[in-house]
Amino acid sequence: MNSMKTKTISALVFLVSGLVASGADELTTKAREVFKKHHPSVVTVQLVVKSRFGFAGAGGDARESKQEVTGTVIDGSGLTVLSLSSTDPTALLQGMMGAFGGDGEESMKLKMDSELSDIKLLCNDGSELPAEIVLRDKDLDLAFVRPKTKPSSPLPSLDLANSAKVDVLDEVVAINRLGKVASRVHSASIERINAIVQRPKLFYVPDGDKTSTGLGCPAFTFDGKVVGIFVLRAVKSGGGGGLFGAQGGITGILLPAEDVKKVASQAPAVKEEQK
Repeated sequence: MNSMKTKTISALVFLVSGLVASGADELTTKAREVFKKHHPSVVTVQLVVKSRFGFAGAGGDARESKQEVTGTVIDGSGLTVLSLSSTDPTALLQGMMGAFGGDGEESMKLKMDSELSDIKLLCNDGSELPAEIVLRDKDLDLAFVRPKTKPSSPLPSLDLANSAKVDVLDEVVAINRLGKVASRVHSASIERINAIVQRPKLFYVPDGDKTSTGLGCPAFTFDGKVVGIFVLRAVKSGGGGGLFGAQGGITGILLPAEDVKKVASQAPAVKEEQK
């Protein structure tokens, strides 16, 4: 009798394990399909940034650097959304820190500003398209860039209208484009939604574990609907308690596609010479 029970339990464990493995394989297959369909819309945006740091009345230090960030093409004209923080890190620091030394003298306030002297979209076919920023939204940490001249053919783009909402503990498929050291290939990862913030505006808080997902990356449900774009959310310091103060903070969030679409609708129309 004991032998029969043991065999029955073993059979049940084997059956359950097989069902779990089958379910995981199915999700993996769906994630690959999402990746294959949507990765062409994810591009590298190359920036030349001139940054200046200093104290009021005491001059400053100017530096120029070239950096690459991830952007998502949302229109065939090449209109591309990315995190504003990735284009202007000094603005993020200035907003978070306020004045160096708190409420001290004006001369002690740290001045930071930056300027983009060159922007290029590095497309998947190896071509480079000179571009420019056409719209910024500091509150939502969004920047939109568009090629200066119309592409010879429409670029692969993401339809933000084909969107979906997700719930706590849901998993989403994120698509990134890696850096030059990895030949700028596309990568995919599965991210889990840890929390949902409803006010003052809906956004999702992803798992904080380190992955290849970066700012400007899109995220999708397993049936291929876009959930949103990864950006930063910053709250100004309330004073005291360290760098960000008692109430300050910064975190990566997943901004719903619906909000990105609303802001994108404000982008200037394509110039006549671009048509």
